[in-house]
Amino acid sequence: MIKLKINNKTIEVEEGMTILEAAKTKGILIPNLCYLHNVHECGSCRICVVEVEGNKNLQASCITKAQDGMVIHTHSEEVRKTRKILYELMISDHNKDCLSCSRNQSCELQELSELLGIDQQRYEGKRSKDVVESSNPSVERDMSKCILCRRCVTMCNEIQGVGVINSQNRGFDTLVGPTEGFDMMDMNCTFCGQCTTVCPVGALKEKDSIKDVWKAIEDPSKRVVVQTAPAVRAALGEEFGYPAGTLVTGKMAGALRELGFDDVFDTNFAADLTIIEEGNELLKRLNAALGGKKATLPMITSCSPGWIKYIEHTFPNELDHLSTCKSPHMMLGAITKSFYAKKIGVDPKDFYVVSVMPCTAKKYEITREEMAKDVDAVLTTRELAKMIKDAGIDFCNLEDSTFDNPLGLSSGAADIFGTTGGVMEAALRTVYEVVTGEELPFDGLHVEPIMGFDGIKAAEITITHTVPEWSILKGVTLKIAVASGLSNAQKLVKEIHEGTSPYHFIEIMCCPNGCISGGGQPRPTTDEIRLKRMEAIYREDDEKTLRKSHENPFITKLYEEFLGEPLGHKSHELLHTSYVKRGKFNELL
Repeated sequence: MIKLKINNKTIEVEEGMTILEAAKTKGILIPNLCYLHNVHECGSCRICVVEVEGNKNLQASCITKAQDGMVIHTHSEEVRKTRKILYELMISDHNKDCLSCSRNQSCELQELSELLGIDQQRYEGKRSKDVVESSNPSVERDMSKCILCRRCVTMCNEIQGVGVINSQNRGFDTLVGPTEGFDMMDMNCTFCGQCTTVCPVGALKEKDSIKDVWKAIEDPSKRVVVQTAPAVRAALGEEFGYPAGTLVTGKMAGALRELGFDDVFDTNFAADLTIIEEGNELLKRLNAALGGKKATLPMITSCSPGWIKYIEHTFPNELDHLSTCKSPHMMLGAITKSFYAKKIGVDPKDFYVVSVMPCTAKKYEITREEMAKDVDAVLTTRELAKMIKDAGIDFCNLEDSTFDNPLGLSSGAADIFGTTGGVMEAALRTVYEVVTGEELPFDGLHVEPIMGFDGIKAAEITITHTVPEWSILKGVTLKIAVASGLSNAQKLVKEIHEGTSPYHFIEIMCCPNGCISGGGQPRPTTDEIRLKRMEAIYREDDEKTLRKSHENPFITKLYEEFLGEPLGHKSHELLHTSYVKRGKFNELL
């Protein structure tokens, strides 16, 4: 521990802390902008400067280590004057169309203006950048609003390990984006949208789909169906003032009806369907491998479109390891336009399917040729909140509603798809019971080794006994792994590429900690908020009577009435897909 003085108060903090962190532990606010805890600490904006006695210059508190005996002033006249000048210089090179900006009233630059007491803009001059990129279906980049904080650069390069965007050029000509003026669509961008979650302004945001959805709702010739992902219900409430981790499942369903959607379905239904198909695919591969036949193991989950695009670019020769299952929302889109359309006598062409997702990569996913236009539009959690507000719906006072059947009932196993490790646990609940005839032998059905926020988690389950038809698996120790965040995914796939992977089954989620931290979720997404969202997801699971995918009666009926059997001809036609070798710069296309 060390002792120092901040604003004439002696405090004691752990050695190694920055001045900013030390001040925060004692409730002392130091204004900052580019800093983002556990993500970005580089001192580029200098808004967090403080006066340290004995130092000639002001110090950036986010990168300056607190030292024993330091005497610090956080709001002296020089500090306050300097911060205002820095802010005014920054805003002089910023597109000030605040009223029409998507971040209006949720912009960190706006909030900083109020905090610093900015009441004039003294500097005007040439603008350095006005590049706008909207060529891809997921993320829009408007450099006229960029403040060069470089948070997105750190997220893309160090957290996700993709490296699509960087600081290009120098000085006044500095621009954040892909190299050589390329668009993100031309590069190995996965469209995960993590850059949009850390951008403090409106320079990076999801591609707007709200206008298209309103147009469909207002078209009397369209039957507009909406579905919602599991992570959305644990985060949407934050946009309406609810504490993080508040489940708003019922109010969300009610709001969707108020907006005018004809059918309100749950992506969780298709998550249960995914487990049936994916579980059988895993068993088929294991059976073949143990029987001496050719089978590609480990099998890797395929429900994260950002992860799929990443492996297509970075490890194109390992695509056979992917499950061929479509992601749950694409499955539900396919079932809606086939089974449900036939059931209610509506031409599939008259359907317009909207998915509400925590993810920006889903916007890209629906444009893939392999997906056969199963889904017509994707809204992020943030976009749905905007629509609810635009419609004047009093979300907080809505009566709870429910999803429509037959595509609205789901198990608790489907709920946990929203967090890292959830897809694996859901699959194990079904696969283990199919093979042994007994429930998964973990307390509360939760596989604790793969729960939580570690980047890579692993577990082993030894199958000591089986039902007769799966005797080939008796004595097998099933080795599993879970990774979230693409930098962690890379480590597991490198093992596969090098032939050293010990696993049979791997779950990979593109976003750190899974869909609860998706690129389309409410901002901010801190560790504390992630934890509360994860707890909400598991709480939703724990409170359900139906907790295993194979016990969903509507899934059983779907196979009896329409699909026939898992991995059958109809299932392959509607629920499975293929992948594309791309190469890092799309050179394999």
